[in-house]
Amino acid sequence: MSTTGERFERAVAIMERLRAPGGCPWDREQTFDSIKPYTLEETYEVLEAIDNRDWEELPGELGDLLLQVLFYSEMAKEQGSFSIDDVLDRLSRKLVDRHPHVFGDATAETSADVKRNWEALKVEERKKRQEQTGAANTNADNAAGKTAPSILAGISSSMPSLLEAHKLSSRAAQIGFDWPDMEGLFEKLGEETAELRQQLQEFPAPGPRPEGRGVAGSGRQTIPDDLRSRLEEEVGDLFFVLVNMARYLAIDPESALRKTNRKFRRRFQWMEQRLHERGSTPESVSMHELESLWQQAKQQEKQA
Repeated sequence: MSTTGERFERAVAIMERLRAPGGCPWDREQTFDSIKPYTLEETYEVLEAIDNRDWEELPGELGDLLLQVLFYSEMAKEQGSFSIDDVLDRLSRKLVDRHPHVFGDATAETSADVKRNWEALKVEERKKRQEQTGAANTNADNAAGKTAPSILAGISSSMPSLLEAHKLSSRAAQIGFDWPDMEGLFEKLGEETAELRQQLQEFPAPGPRPEGRGVAGSGRQTIPDDLRSRLEEEVGDLFFVLVNMARYLAIDPESALRKTNRKFRRRFQWMEQRLHERGSTPESVSMHELESLWQQAKQQEKQA
């Protein structure tokens, strides 16, 4: 029977074969950039399998995600940048270095202790990286008038915006730039809501209306670009406060919103099915009837 190591080596060998001359034409054509969308897609499919508690499907989804790692590593090896061995070495070192309470002399009695140690270690790692890169570039940076590295350095702006907001605020909180308590966050939420309401006073009559049958034939409302930009900023500020509320409660905002999306999908499709059984559709009934069905959908979930 194959060992875990042998199974892993076989997967690496298969990836090498696919990229080698005479291998798969599609795999050979791929680049780092062309594979990126698949990496994101596979990640979300892993999350969906976990949310659904689909333990039969999850191994396959995790395999698809691991394929992304093997793919990137093989392409990197071909161009002489790094290999899967480097990836594994870096991972092992990081796991050991960030768990001194297991592999070293540090102590951590609770998960909260582990998290504090972890954050402190990451801060030290960032300082070391800054010192290593800064030492070589100090003179050039001074000449160019560059500032010191930001504490927010390393947070990718290409990740989902809710996750980026969570990471940005978490990093800032490490130096004490944070709300003192949840009440402060509620006050900020009220403040941002008031600012949005103030901007809405400039919205052309008859005011904001949702697109759909309620304004059938009217199309998108025309508002000045400057006002649209200000409204976008205020809505973004509201999202940022809500993300910080989630952070305070140790809730992943991306996961929370994804669960709400699934709940909405489930209830709406329940309504569609009930209407279909009557020979009707959502478009053909009143908003009052839709609201009644929505409440029924919520109630039947509570009883299930």
